[in-house]
Amino acid sequence: MCGIIGYVGGRPCRELILTGLERLEYRGYDSAGFALLDASDGVVEAVRAVGNLSALREAAGLNGGSAATAGLGHTRWATHGRVTTDNAHPHTSADGTVLVVMNGIIENYLELRSELMEQGVVFSSDTDTEVIPHLIHREYAGDLATAVRAVLPRLGGHFAFVAAHVDEPERLVATRRECPLVLGVGDGERFVASAIPAFLRETRDIMLIEDGEVVTIEADEHHVWHGSELLPPRPVERVDWDEDAAEKGGYETFMLKEIHEQPSALWDTIGDRLRPDGSVELLGLGLDDATLARVERIHIVACGTSYHAGLVGRYLIEDWARVPVHVEVASEYRYRTCLAGPGDLIIGITQSGETADTLAAMRVARERGAHVVALTNIMGSQATRDADGVLYTRAGLEIGVAATKTHTAQVMALSLFALKLGRLKWALTAGGALDLADELRRLPDALEAYLASPAPEQVMTVAERYAERPFFLYLGRHVGVPVCFEGALKLKEISYIPTEAYPAGEMKHGPIALLEEGSPVVVVATDGHVFDKVVSNIQEVRARGARVIAVATEGNEEIGRHADDVLWAPRSPALLSAICAVVPLQIFAYGLARARGLNVDQPRNLAKTVTVE
Repeated sequence: MCGIIGYVGGRPCRELILTGLERLEYRGYDSAGFALLDASDGVVEAVRAVGNLSALREAAGLNGGSAATAGLGHTRWATHGRVTTDNAHPHTSADGTVLVVMNGIIENYLELRSELMEQGVVFSSDTDTEVIPHLIHREYAGDLATAVRAVLPRLGGHFAFVAAHVDEPERLVATRRECPLVLGVGDGERFVASAIPAFLRETRDIMLIEDGEVVTIEADEHHVWHGSELLPPRPVERVDWDEDAAEKGGYETFMLKEIHEQPSALWDTIGDRLRPDGSVELLGLGLDDATLARVERIHIVACGTSYHAGLVGRYLIEDWARVPVHVEVASEYRYRTCLAGPGDLIIGITQSGETADTLAAMRVARERGAHVVALTNIMGSQATRDADGVLYTRAGLEIGVAATKTHTAQVMALSLFALKLGRLKWALTAGGALDLADELRRLPDALEAYLASPAPEQVMTVAERYAERPFFLYLGRHVGVPVCFEGALKLKEISYIPTEAYPAGEMKHGPIALLEEGSPVVVVATDGHVFDKVVSNIQEVRARGARVIAVATEGNEEIGRHADDVLWAPRSPALLSAICAVVPLQIFAYGLARARGLNVDQPRNLAKTVTVE
């Protein structure tokens, strides 16, 4: 998602900042900006632009001779506020003395914004970030680090930011909470960035900034604080990555990196849409609340992984909003007799926004008079131009061909939509909506804790044991069915092993004939009202000599009596387990493919964006 780069040193840094931002383009962004502080004359050069970095370079003009030796830059992926120049970073205090670039989300920004406005502060953007420079300005008494340390406890959420002050033009101050930030140490210069690629060409000596730390950065030194305590110096580390490895953030593949980026993708997709009272604000749908409340039928059209997200969305919308949902494979929908019309809502899901079959299905429905919303990850894509409204995921750029973080972000976006529609339809009480909102907010942190635990390595160990099996069967019930479909697709995509996925209740109607002694059967057995039914299906496959690999909710003590291996998933309400349970299956497919020595980022015969029929 967003990218940060900061520099203090002895070199003119304009091009260093812009080049650093270019090295962060892989994270995805929709606008960008930079600010340079010239210690010789106190002048700040600040430039912001919507679009890619070529637009920023054009806005900056040909003035490449700035003598400024300190600066900061940012690529923004919109979460709070639309894609506009005013919402691009850096953001400043009202008097322009404090400058800030930030990744992440300030959850309590509405409260802080109201407080500051009551004190007469005038805001110039719609972002959550802008509260930070205003708060720092209020606390500033001659030392930027002290002001940042005073502000930090007031900020809720997950974020990383870098601040500068015109009165201290040769110093930057940075801090983080749950979002990445790393210090680069050069000879007479320091870099700070959200990822190592931003400065890898300049230095390979780094120091990781830990959660809650505040670091002051000058050309020849840096100091780290935690609260009011100045921490003792710690050694820098040397990274031996090449540039490709650096873009992977130290992970062995982009797919593994993107699996671990899912908590951030979920948080960013939630963004400012989920309000403290449990209400949901979804700008851009092209429908006002009164019109949306009158929708009586929804069609979801999609392909592949996006289709599986749509199947999860059907459970969410029908349960929370009591509106019937039809989920269609887009390549079939476009050639059927389309019965959509005025009053119907069509949601076309396409991570790239360029999927040919999904675009065609959306056009067919729109020609019939239905209102069409594109659910996509890419701003400005064809889907956004063809649709009447847009619901963006905010997963950042996904390089691995097999979708991971874009899938869970799609499910989160559909969850937000279902929650909003449920309130508009009065199918959910205010209290019920608030409880669901709390669970949605909890999911990213629960997933982050899971990914940091030993559980993923345990999944990889299980996967290695089955690496030579020639066939897998996936089974599930209720919302576990689309989880099975997606888990099986991941296994097929990157391991090339024939895999079937079925609703477990359908097993006796044919697929059970495939089982023989030792056949691996992956069963989604997360907690919920169908758990006992799933256990019965497990017994049926065990009776045929199959080996059961169960995906189960953390803490479930019963499942171990029925399964040969268990892949644990973070605890969540039954419907939301579709996000939690798919992650172990992503890791399972990944571990199995790697054990077979395959290229998981570029599986054979597949493309990231399917732009042909």
